[in-house]
Amino acid sequence: MHRQSTRWLILLAVAEMLLLCASLSIAIWVRFGSIDELSHLPARSLMFAGVLVLGLAAMGQYQAHMRATWFGLLARQAVGFALGGLGLVVAYYVLPKAYVGRGVLGIALALGFVAVTAFRAAFLQLVEVEAFKRRILILGGGTRASQIHSRMRRRSDRRGFVVVGFVPRPGEAVDVPVELLVTPDAPLDVWAERHGIDEIVVGVDDRRGSLMMDELLECRQLGIEVTDLTTFFERESGRVQLALTYPSWLVYSGGFYASPMRRLSKRCFDLAAALLVLALTWPLMLLTALAIHLESGPGQPILYRQERVGVRGRTFWLIKFRSMRTDAECDGVARWAAKNDDRVTRVGCFIRKVRLDELPQLWNVLKGEMSFIGPRPERPQFVADLAQKISYYNLRHCLKPGLAGWAQLRYPYGASEDDAAEKLKYDLYYVKNNNLLFDLLILIQTVEVVLFRRGAR
Repeated sequence: MHRQSTRWLILLAVAEMLLLCASLSIAIWVRFGSIDELSHLPARSLMFAGVLVLGLAAMGQYQAHMRATWFGLLARQAVGFALGGLGLVVAYYVLPKAYVGRGVLGIALALGFVAVTAFRAAFLQLVEVEAFKRRILILGGGTRASQIHSRMRRRSDRRGFVVVGFVPRPGEAVDVPVELLVTPDAPLDVWAERHGIDEIVVGVDDRRGSLMMDELLECRQLGIEVTDLTTFFERESGRVQLALTYPSWLVYSGGFYASPMRRLSKRCFDLAAALLVLALTWPLMLLTALAIHLESGPGQPILYRQERVGVRGRTFWLIKFRSMRTDAECDGVARWAAKNDDRVTRVGCFIRKVRLDELPQLWNVLKGEMSFIGPRPERPQFVADLAQKISYYNLRHCLKPGLAGWAQLRYPYGASEDDAAEKLKYDLYYVKNNNLLFDLLILIQTVEVVLFRRGAR
């Protein structure tokens, strides 16, 4: 994600925090006629606002690539406030001295919802103003450069930038509409400075002799960013565009390195997240086990073990609640799960939709075979086939597989080779860019996947 997009999102979160803090103060004044009725008001306000912002973040309200209608945004915001309200009830139970009263809390939630809705409407209009967007010039007009025009058509795809034009290079077959082409009437650095260009994206089809390196270097000295097309796509879309990727870019672009400190922090995060989820969901796990037992009868297995591929290609046994009939693969042939799969039991259909079947994998996380966040592990039979058909597929195995992941947030359930190729774009983005904050954001937003039952079969 570009620094400017990050700044916009931070500004949005901070502004909404302040609005929510003000909502609590106004609610106290409305309820009691004075804001002096409660002690430690700043701390109470920050707690109120912080928990609600976490609820909104859990519903993906601070994603740079959010694509939803206004109704969808309001629905997510409502669920985010509901989650935040529930979190506040729990927090007040743990910290009774922070309690503000039911009347104040109800008024503050109502005021906060209205304030956040109004501010977000104004904010989204503001970020769409052309003057606030980065001005991008594309160097190239051929097949590679045309990907920006063909694959980034939606307004949400271009929320942070505006394309000034495409500069075709000599001898390059032009695939970009003629009205989008520009021909600088001066050296590139002079023309770019005159037209207020913030970034030049290099997307020529053949780099040999067509990169204008001297002029690009002059642009860099003027403070204009120069970015490779593949890096631009990765940054703006949150995925690695496989059609534009070549081995040297993967070698030189950074990522893939996990320092000892990063490995330690990831393991601590895995243990903390797994124990927390286990503490919250063990009653649901007991009920799930009971439901499977009642449906299938005595002597039928409740858990299901399946071989999966882990870090560095090593296999392990993944544990799930059994959601299919015991004879689902009696012939020993691995099959993708299909929509309305008749192998799925009635209990299995429900636990798959709400992701309860995945909870036993917490044991795999505690054992160190999986991470809490990472690419989803696949079966050896599928991996052997996909690695032959999809370039760079085995790169996803340089990290431990995860119970949740970036691809699960950004792409629906994958049950085919085409789906695997699409999900690989997000998996590679995570592999290259993973860090503790990214893991935390994925964990929070996974709540949205569960609540809205996205990507389950």
